[in-house]
Amino acid sequence: MRDDPATGRLILVPALITLAVTMARLAGELLGGPESLFSRAAGGNAAVVGIVWLIPLFGIYFGLRLARAGHGPSSASRAFAFAFLAFLLNTALGFGAFALVASPVGQLAIFAVTSWIAIAVARPGWPALWRVLLAYGLAARLPVLLVMLAAIFSGWDSHYAKPRPDFPAMGPWGLFFWTALLPQFSVWIYLTVVGGMVFAALAAAVSGRRAGPAPPP
Repeated sequence: MRDDPATGRLILVPALITLAVTMARLAGELLGGPESLFSRAAGGNAAVVGIVWLIPLFGIYFGLRLARAGHGPSSASRAFAFAFLAFLLNTALGFGAFALVASPVGQLAIFAVTSWIAIAVARPGWPALWRVLLAYGLAARLPVLLVMLAAIFSGWDSHYAKPRPDFPAMGPWGLFFWTALLPQFSVWIYLTVVGGMVFAALAAAVSGRRAGPAPPP
């Protein structure tokens, strides 16, 4: 097996692209851009300009880069199975939390915990990719957290400052913790890692790449 590609170098350009999209989204919202591109509604309303759409793209990119370096999964089906199991587990636990807990704060707290459980479940399927996606997820979400901090405390008309409609009233620090810090470093990391692994595993299956022995010197 070849040397692991340096994670920092591997995620550098994707992290910069992600940062650029985050800044473009914020500028579009503050400058009154089209709602379809830069929605200011709570939750983002699946607007076209958003970093969530980069998850499958960079999941595939990281997966193929690792596979070319000799760090693909032992089998694409195994990688997909672990990632999909993590997705099913968190989906089931999330629906259970919503069914049993009425408080949106309680629902979010449970979903944050189950998201990290799901992240751990996905790891054995493709550990090398898991590490890269985790690093990329943190690099992608830290700027979002800083944008949300500014948006919440400045009262910007932006989805970065708006909780879901049924969220209880609270001060800016409470809002920052519950709607920014907690979900950005749990739910969104889960979506990045597990979602990225699902798409990377599918790409590995299509490309037919597998981990193999090191090339002769």
